[in-house]
Amino acid sequence: MNKVVGKERFSENVVKFAVEAPLIARSRKAGHFVIVRVGEKGERIPLTIAGADTEKGTIDLVIQAVGKSSQKICGLNVGDYITDIVGPLGQATHIEKVGTVVCAGGGVGVAPLYPIVEAFHKAGNKVIVVLAARTKDLIIMEEQMKAASDEVVIMTDDGSYGVKGLVTNGVETVINREKVDLCVTIGPAIMMKFVSELTKRYNIPTIASLNTIMVDGTGMCGACRVTVRGKIRFVCVDGPEFDAHQVDFDEMMMRQRSYKTME
Repeated sequence: MNKVVGKERFSENVVKFAVEAPLIARSRKAGHFVIVRVGEKGERIPLTIAGADTEKGTIDLVIQAVGKSSQKICGLNVGDYITDIVGPLGQATHIEKVGTVVCAGGGVGVAPLYPIVEAFHKAGNKVIVVLAARTKDLIIMEEQMKAASDEVVIMTDDGSYGVKGLVTNGVETVINREKVDLCVTIGPAIMMKFVSELTKRYNIPTIASLNTIMVDGTGMCGACRVTVRGKIRFVCVDGPEFDAHQVDFDEMMMRQRSYKTME
């Protein structure tokens, strides 16, 4: 069992936990995820690791309360225990010095984007982060992103904070003022689709993390099947990151809707 040692509420439905997991904290890399279970009969939930402290032996998990299981986890408090945490799982982000990297995050996708931003910056890249949400209250981890990057651009749909507009407006503004060598995008599938279509027009290599479609997290259930470059891939074992320009996002979004009734 893993003890919850820290809890921070980002918004009404989004919570950040610091959880004791020393072995995972030491071995995890940017892009890795874990499987979390609360209760002996609890649902297995894949969550991308949003950060780690090797000295304290903790990992950070950011969770949005959507269904019954995620609401149960978000209801935990400091001192409570998570029944199981398995990981790190998945393929780590390939980090290298490429020049200027734009990292575009939307909603809770900002959390798994953070260790990637941190890693690319430590590798010597200029990192520009574009954070997007419907309104100011839904912007998360702004200060952490500022500390780990060269610049943070805020976009809100309603203009209540930063610049009014979509994440693609922010990304294109950066593209139009300097040479961008790589784009990384994490967030809702529809957001990643449009970021990918934008960067494809500018011939900018783009990585998308498809962690939102995962269910079992070990390749057994097959729910995370996606078509990449015309071939079937499993997000949990082959990813979660792929060449965004080769992902069939329409198929992915259709697969996500398959579970809407049960949710």
